[in-house]
Formats: sequence, C-alpha cells, structure tokens
Amino acid sequence: MADHPRAGQPAQPEDLVDVAHLVTSYYALTPDLDDPGQAVAFGTSGHRGSSLQTAFTEQHIVATTQAIVEYRREQGIEGPVYLGRDTHALSEPAWVSALEVLAAAEVPVLVDASDRYTPTPAVSHAILRHNQGTSDDDRSRADGIVVTPSHNPPADGGFKYNPPHGGPAGSDATGWIADRANAILREGGGRADAVERVPFERARRHAESFEFLARYVEDLPAVLDLDAVREAGVRIGADPLGGAAVDYWGAIAETHRLDLTVVNPLVDPTWRFMTLDRDGKIRMDCSSPWAMASLRERMAGSDGGEAPFDVATGNDADADRHGIVTPDGGLMNPNHFLAVAIEHLFSRRDWGDDVAVGKTLVSSSVIDRVVAGLGRRLLEVPVGFKWFVPGLLDGSVGFGGEESAGASFLRRDGSVWTTDKDGILLALLASEITAVTGSSPSQLYADIERRHGAPVYARVDAPADRDEKAKLSRLSADDVSATELAGDPVTAVLTEAPGNGAALGGLKVTTEQAWFAARPSGTEDVYKIYAESFRGEDHLREVQDAAREVVAAALG
Repeated sequence: MADHPRAGQPAQPEDLVDVAHLVTSYYALTPDLDDPGQAVAFGTSGHRGSSLQTAFTEQHIVATTQAIVEYRREQGIEGPVYLGRDTHALSEPAWVSALEVLAAAEVPVLVDASDRYTPTPAVSHAILRHNQGTSDDDRSRADGIVVTPSHNPPADGGFKYNPPHGGPAGSDATGWIADRANAILREGGGRADAVERVPFERARRHAESFEFLARYVEDLPAVLDLDAVREAGVRIGADPLGGAAVDYWGAIAETHRLDLTVVNPLVDPTWRFMTLDRDGKIRMDCSSPWAMASLRERMAGSDGGEAPFDVATGNDADADRHGIVTPDGGLMNPNHFLAVAIEHLFSRRDWGDDVAVGKTLVSSSVIDRVVAGLGRRLLEVPVGFKWFVPGLLDGSVGFGGEESAGASFLRRDGSVWTTDKDGILLALLASEITAVTGSSPSQLYADIERRHGAPVYARVDAPADRDEKAKLSRLSADDVSATELAGDPVTAVLTEAPGNGAALGGLKVTTEQAWFAARPSGTEDVYKIYAESFRGEDHLREVQDAAREVVAAALG
C-alpha cells in the first residue's frame, strides 16, 4: 500500500471528526439487521464500528450488555463487573448505556473512582486480583467490560468482554453474546427497547467506586525492577497518545520516583494533535512510524542535539499496545522489541526451566531463534491474544506476544500479572532493560541480529472475494501441493497452530530462511499476506509473489 501524501504530518481541521454529529448518531440511528455491517459482530477484540455507519449505536450496546448479563447467568457468575472505558468520543455514551442495563439487572458493578479512563490492562489486573484463589465454579467470580476500539480512528467505538480469566473472551463466549444481542435487536426491529434500564443517576449510585489506578500502579514492582530504573536514573518520555494511560504515567512517576515526563497529557476526542497514519487517517497506533512521528522527532533532539530521554514510549487509546523509541534506533519494529524483551526476561527471571515463550504464527521467526538460543520451549498459536490466556494464568507461559505490539508476561515470582495485553508494562520493561543492561533495546536487538540473522518482514494484501476468503479459512495442509517457496524447499505447511492445535483460519508455509502466512480479512475483500525472509528485501518480494501463487493454486 502506497503511503498517503500527508502520512506522518500533523492532522488538519478537515481530518477531524465532528464529535457532536458522531454522538448524535449513536443515540439517533437504528441498525438494519439485514445489513451484516450493522449487526453485532465480535472480532479478536470485541465489537467495533462507527455510529456514522450505524455499526456502533446505543441499540447495539444495550442489546450486547443485556446479552452479557444473560451469559453471566448461564455461566454462574455473580461477582462484580469491572467496567472501564477509554477516551474515544463514543466510549462514554456506551459506558453510560452499559451501566444503565447492568444496574437494572442488579449486577454489581465497579467503576473508576474518579470517573476517569481505565486502560484494558488495569481491568484485567483488577479481575485477576479479585478472582485470586477462587475455583472455576465459584459464583463470586468477577469479569469485566472495556469500552474501547483500541487504536482505531476517532469515529470508532468498541465494546470488549473479559471473562473471569481476565483476558479477551474466546469465540465460545463472543459467539453466544453476539448471537443473543442480534436476536434482541431483531425482536425489536433493530431496537433494544424491551431491555430494562434505569436512569443514569440511579445507575451511577448503584455502581461502586474502585481505585483501578492505585491498585495497578502500586503493584508494578511485583512485575518489574523499578528500583533499578530509579537508581540508574533512566530518563523516560511517555506519550499516552491521548488515551486511557494519561493519568497512569504521572502516577507511576510520582509513586515510584522515576525520572519520567508525560510528553503529551492532552485528551481530545478529535485527536487533533496526532500525525496522520500511513493511509492518511488519524489512528492511535503506537507501532506506526507515521502515527508516532511527533515522538520520533522529539527523540531525535533539536538541531541534532542530545535526545531528551533514554527511552520514549507510546500507547494506544486503551493502553494495551506499546511503542518503543530509542535515541539510537528510532521507533522499534514491534517484532524486534519482542525478541529483546524475551531474551532479557528469560535470562533474568527465575521462572523455571519448563516455562514457555508464546508468540503468534505471524510474529517474526527471529523470536524462534532467540527462544531456541535460550533453550526454551516455543508455544506458537493463531492470531489473537486469547490463546495466551491459559498459559499466563497458570504460569506455564512466561511471555505472550504478538506482532501488532501487544504482549504481557508473568510477575517476578512466576504468577500471573495480566491475561490481556499490557502496553504500560512493556513500555516500562524497555526502561528496566536500559537500566539493567546499560544498553538501549535497539542496541540489544542489533546484537540479536548479529547472532541470529537479520530478517525483513512485511504485510501486504491480495484481492479475494467472499467465497475465496471462506475457502482460505477452511484449507487443510493437503490442499497445498507446493514443495518449494522462492527457491527453497518447504519445511512445513500449517493450517493448525503447532502450539495448541487450534485452526489458523488460514495458511502458513515455511522454509529454513523464510515463511508466509495468509489469512482472510474480516472486513474487506482481500486476504492478508504476512511474509518474512532472512535473505533480504529482494527475496522477501519473491516470497510474497510465491505466496500469491501458492494460495491461488490451493483455492483452485
């Protein structure tokens, strides 16, 4: 995809969403369930959409919350719902709608004590602390809802459910919830008027206040060596990108006495302070060099002078993703930082020799080589952080990460920290790494490349209609006849993850020096090709071309 001519440049007035129109549409529009784009649909991170396309309205949220109420009853969950939200314009209206339904159903609810923003990892952390020591059939178990579309543009809304395990809900739960929510909407002709609600003032009185921020921030030394960061005097620059981490970074600096500057404390639902992403949209993607252009420029130093920080970090709107900027390397590729993080943690944490490293199948193979060098077991799973939840929960997986800059890892004692992605945690880990090693994460990655090779990685799209996408999602290894890929013998053809046997919903083909994975898009008439080569850019293009041929032949 070609870059937009203004990618990386500051947003202009014409780029900004009309917040009043956006919120009015949330309340005024009624979804048409004959249009699949207006139905409730849970992806890997909940239901997402914009009220401007009638894909995220009050009706959707009321019906989905009622479905969650009923799902909890089915599962015997009677503990509180930890309810959080991010800074998107649609998040507060949806948070209000959900609270009105939960209160009417007499579900106990815990909300932020300051009525402020709650990062996804803080909700996961709270659920796990509440449920510590309970059994799977304990009726007092808690779960949670986070109102966020993550890094998506300002016009979007999102609604995520986290079961008692604290992580993203699996497809069994999300499928049940989505089906029930859509049934409620169909019964009402697109409206959820039959769902019982109470006025917001009464709903807010029903909810109890919970110190999400204090509980999370004060517990950080259990998972990170913040003493080392403080003693080394690591200078940290933290940019919340206008998201839910905005209050947390200041509290972290104060509580743990760190040399930490909140680079941008502004919250604005238009995100007018952002630079445009690669496609010319405002998107709070902390792994994007275009969206992170302001922080990158700041780290470059004025007039070529010294960088103001030893490490700078960014988070997306719900703080479940991380971006790491170093003075010598700029914004790190997420795969590169994951490799550095894994090598650091498994060299310095006493988690036991049998604790595994988790990665998704579309993450870099340099991670495989690092893990092999550590003598550790690799757990390779399909796309989606939910696959790491069981291992993080029982301590058998020390680290789980995905190529889109999402990861979490165990406490220093080997017990669970969060079972959802934690961008604040990974951002602070970059500071620990700097303090303990005396080197920047980018310098450490350069050493990894010297030892394990230097891969090049890219994702591109290829056209596919609905039938082709459906067939791609159902392929078996027997459907692939290719024996070589870009000149090298094929070593594996995968349609199931080797780590847990779960279906990939696509295809991965590997050689000794390269691989590609093909997955259908859930929203566009394309499939995504992830590819990597340890032989350079030219060979990567050969792999991408060969991938299209392999997929075309398999689809027949």
